[in-house]
Amino acid sequence: MTVWVPGDAFARAVGADAVAEAVRREAAARGVDVRVIRNGSRGMVWLEPLVEIEADGRRTGFGPITPAEVPALLDAPVTHPKAIGPVEEHPWFASQTRLTFARVGLTDPLDLAAYEAHGGLKGWRKAQSMSPAEVVAEVTESGLRGRGGAGFPTGIKWNTVLNAPGPQKYIVCNADEGDSGTFADRMLMEGDPFCLIEGMAIAGHAVGASMGYCYIRSEYPDAIRVMRAAVDIARAGGLLGAHFDMEIRVGAGAYVCGEETSLLNSLEGRRGVVRAKPPLPAIEGLFGKPTVVNNVISLASVPIIMAKGGAFYRDFGIGRSRGTMPLQIAGNVKYPGLYECAFGLTLGQIVDEIGGGTASGRPVKAVQVGGPLGAYFPRELFDTPFGYEEFGAKEGLIGHAGIVVFDDTADMLGMARFAMEFCAVESCGKCTPCRIGATRGVETLDRIAAGDPSALPLLTDLCETMRLGSLCALGGFTPYPVMSALTHFPDEFGLRREAAE
Repeated sequence: MTVWVPGDAFARAVGADAVAEAVRREAAARGVDVRVIRNGSRGMVWLEPLVEIEADGRRTGFGPITPAEVPALLDAPVTHPKAIGPVEEHPWFASQTRLTFARVGLTDPLDLAAYEAHGGLKGWRKAQSMSPAEVVAEVTESGLRGRGGAGFPTGIKWNTVLNAPGPQKYIVCNADEGDSGTFADRMLMEGDPFCLIEGMAIAGHAVGASMGYCYIRSEYPDAIRVMRAAVDIARAGGLLGAHFDMEIRVGAGAYVCGEETSLLNSLEGRRGVVRAKPPLPAIEGLFGKPTVVNNVISLASVPIIMAKGGAFYRDFGIGRSRGTMPLQIAGNVKYPGLYECAFGLTLGQIVDEIGGGTASGRPVKAVQVGGPLGAYFPRELFDTPFGYEEFGAKEGLIGHAGIVVFDDTADMLGMARFAMEFCAVESCGKCTPCRIGATRGVETLDRIAAGDPSALPLLTDLCETMRLGSLCALGGFTPYPVMSALTHFPDEFGLRREAAE
């Protein structure tokens, strides 16, 4: 018998380590031969720890399981009240289109042979038989865009680096996942690290880079541990080596280092502040050399693109939003978790059907898409299809596809103030609109909350200055949550003292 107990941070946070130990202890007491494998999370967060028992080639899920429930689970798994059947057949899981996350939760993250047995390395081997230009053309054909938030076409970025002169080029993976409500990068690194490594190796071949760096935020100790172990295994297995090698680097926790030029400064041992553009990192990036900077999901999507072809990947999605996107559903929601699907579902389908509405049972008031700098969408905009241009047309952004749900008790003026305060705290301080504007924004919102109507025009002007004048997206996107809250929930920006009287 094989028992799968996730070693993912989701599951560990709610007691998976104790469950795994209970399984080992109970099996030893019974003299039963049980193999415990710590897999990644399946993404069904409300069921964690989601234990799976494999017998006769069939895996059955149970969750959430506590250590006290392990004896009964081993006694009679078929009739256990928390049995959900095969995870792949669960309606929430079966309705997904899992391409990038196809192996996450299915295999032992550090078993290279299992990775290969489930389709891994096919893309890398195919890429080795192609010229760099052909690989870039395949990625361009797929329509893959940056999954970290900017949505820039990956093929164009790679082609720029391929054609940039220079004897040394680099691949940098931006794993500084700092947006609220996002966890796809972490899940991928903890649950299928070889997929990211394979994607980086393919990128290295495509642009002529022999070295790569994966920059992971320090708040992800499990991901750092798994990725470091996976790099050693991949090197021993020939995926990494003289042709392309990589290192894991750990950031110090600055949100602004999620911006690519700040990240590059940090990698070089400098202070993590934004660089002015041009030059672009594709021309002068890490150590002044041509550099591909891509997000974890962007790079991890490349192996399936190479294995099945750019046209296969392009067939999913809508408009200029091609392929699949791992939706990270969080906040006050009944079924939180990671749901990978093609672009095109409406926001209402995601929140009401997939997410199941609020966990509190109260009406949904607003949904913030795209992290702490994303706009708040009210129910009136729930017919918006999930796509880059479609959200942009409604003054929103997809970002890293973090979706945070709020019920009708949410204080939207308070949320607008939080956005400004967040920017003030996390600003690198290089440009005035962000450094000073965010601080003035907090003060202005406090005036509005105190009942000063003259501050409303000032808030609007301040947001416009930050949007147009900031050096990077931190200051430039902070107006999105502020102005969307003001636009869609104007009553909450009224004279509160008079209303109370």
